[in-house]
Amino acid sequence: MNHPHPELGLPPRLPAKTLRIVALGGLAEVGRNMTVFEYDGELLVVDCGVLFPEDNQPGVDLILPDFSYIRDRLRDIKAVFLTHGHEDHISALGYLLREREDIPVIGSQLTLAFSKGKLREHRISPITIEVREGQRRKVGNFELEFVAVNHSIPDALAVVIRTPAGTVLHTGDFKMDQLPLDGRITDLARFAELGREGVDLFMVDSTNADIPGYTTSEREIMPVLDRVIASAKRRVIVASFASNVHRVQQVIDLAYTHNKKVSFIGRSMVRNMSLASELGFLHIPPNTLISEDEIDDHGEDVVLISTGSQGEPLAALSRMANGDHRIKVGPEDTVILASSLIPGNENAVYRVINELTRFGARVVHKGNALVHVSGHAAAGELLYCYNIVKPKNVMPVHGEWRHMKANAELAISTGVRRENVVIAENGVVVDLANSKAEIVGAVPCGFVYVDGMSIGDITEDSLKDRRILGEEGFISVIVVIDSQTGKIVAGPDIHARGFAEDLELFDEVKVKIEKALAGAVAAGTNGTHQLSQVVRRTVGSWVGGEHRRRPMIVPVVIEV
Repeated sequence: MNHPHPELGLPPRLPAKTLRIVALGGLAEVGRNMTVFEYDGELLVVDCGVLFPEDNQPGVDLILPDFSYIRDRLRDIKAVFLTHGHEDHISALGYLLREREDIPVIGSQLTLAFSKGKLREHRISPITIEVREGQRRKVGNFELEFVAVNHSIPDALAVVIRTPAGTVLHTGDFKMDQLPLDGRITDLARFAELGREGVDLFMVDSTNADIPGYTTSEREIMPVLDRVIASAKRRVIVASFASNVHRVQQVIDLAYTHNKKVSFIGRSMVRNMSLASELGFLHIPPNTLISEDEIDDHGEDVVLISTGSQGEPLAALSRMANGDHRIKVGPEDTVILASSLIPGNENAVYRVINELTRFGARVVHKGNALVHVSGHAAAGELLYCYNIVKPKNVMPVHGEWRHMKANAELAISTGVRRENVVIAENGVVVDLANSKAEIVGAVPCGFVYVDGMSIGDITEDSLKDRRILGEEGFISVIVVIDSQTGKIVAGPDIHARGFAEDLELFDEVKVKIEKALAGAVAAGTNGTHQLSQVVRRTVGSWVGGEHRRRPMIVPVVIEV
């Protein structure tokens, strides 16, 4: 069980007139958002995203929600609703649709466009249902209503889920920017109306719940970006999320003002901005956009908008920092990291900053200039929402434990009873009935790792082995013994990687291995497995005592 309640058993059978809610990702973490709602035998999925690996997960490309809970019930899924087009909300959809391709996908115009782009990589053509704010739609036993919310990507939606068990308002990711670039604000009037109608469960974005006040408006960063771009002596490279259309629009507008050409760098950036432009969410002035092949023709009057703001190894900016991208960063280039740090990515981002600085670039980031604002509501905005929605129950979502706990305390401070605030982790089962939400059990829910073409084959033990190999090295010991006498006839032959280059270092332990094997055989120990363990213990004791190291030890004992 991957949850903090080992005392919880499996949940009971779902009672009549009860709505069941199970998060399969996205709680106590920032990423892989996916929540399953169940009523009267039918399932509704909200979001299906990925989590990006941390330094202690070597070799892992992506982390998916755990589909185990619904794998035997795929036919019961009536639809997947996507709140917005960020990767931590849409990019696991292809892995789910591989298991049942005809699940309808509901979302706004831009969200579906970005999702279809991702699904083409899986060779999947989804069944899509486009919706917009103000609309309602019946999906099986669920009546859905869509509410406009403001976020760092256009066309984001909150969702109202109505069943006979009660009404749920799920904010998705949102903030309350009163001067958004696209003029589309969070529909607080509808939030207030829903509050008057009665909200039984309010599921609220927690990401900035521990930050006082209000999130800075997107417009506030324009003067800073303007100064940085205007003062740049050579090229400007802006790294951003490939879905942050608002930030890209700001950069394009400023580049145009300063008579600079713009080029998109990175496959996902090119794809997403092409879609956003086609659909009217991104406005590119005439004769402003150039291809990557034309960059050198325009000298220093170029602004490149690139992927890689989180230090992702294969993204364009990381490859520039490594010196293996066709675009070479040099002295007096300006690099702007126009994003916040996702927890766990700090080391990768600082490595990129250091390498770019070593090449002579000026690196501007959130730590030294206001070049990014968050897309999530801070504490003041959340308090406002609690006061107008007046929910009977609250369930903080989207955030680490510290964020969800802070969000819970905000709800309580506005009058929500403490016993009506549910903090759950992935796999914990919450039932809503008779205007009361409570934890009733838990289901197995772990991490599903994508490693190349492998999905779910990597275990925690595999990752532990990789960490040991990466940090402590590897020692193999091969010994050949006589099957009749037990005496060593060849070896011990020792090979090491990532531990020590001097082979003479192992002369001491070879003697110890010979003595240990002789003693074990004399004591009646036989069989290659038992003797291999003798070798492992002997080498482990020596390397731990003499060198304070714990490498992976692979003993091989062969009988002849």
